Amino acid sequence: MTFKHLMIAVLAAAGAGSAMAATDTYNLDPTHTFPSFEADHMGMSVWRGKFNKTKGTVTLDRAAKTGSLDLVIDADSIDFGLDAMNTHAKKADMFNVEKFPAITYKSKSFKFNGDQLVEVDGELTLLGVTKPVKLNVSKFKCIMHPRYKREVCGADASAEFKRSDFGLNYGMPAFSPEVKLAIQVEAIKAD
Repeated sequence: MTFKHLMIAVLAAAGAGSAMAATDTYNLDPTHTFPSFEADHMGMSVWRGKFNKTKGTVTLDRAAKTGSLDLVIDADSIDFGLDAMNTHAKKADMFNVEKFPAITYKSKSFKFNGDQLVEVDGELTLLGVTKPVKLNVSKFKCIMHPRYKREVCGADASAEFKRSDFGLNYGMPAFSPEVKLAIQVEAIKAD
């Protein structure tokens, strides 16, 4: 092998190493990540609720336009803003939090439009049932956070699905099965 070939191999290896280093990992900020939802209440009104405890990670390679999302929601943290409703929602006929303490979302792929993340294809697991759910991302931005002194990325995502697809059939047919999901998420770059 000539010196020239050796240098080309070293530079190629260095380039491959830096391409691998382009994937960054972010930890979800539980104080800025709150999945919320809207569901029908007998056609008269829309009930809104959120989950107060989440954790997870995001990986992001902006150059390759790839990434992953792994979100874990504490089902027991459901909050309608009404204690009686929270208590009922945790029971076996709704979220059955004793048997299914976690709701998860795991991405399969990210879709970008230029530098903007616009869509996440993934799977939602609720009540032990896993189904595909696509998240539409309306906002996506990363900044050097002035307080954390690290990069923080945030997004606002939404989806629609039928709760009955996951076996959450409470109140049907008087209550419509359609659910609107919104996830505000912020994640801090790992050290």
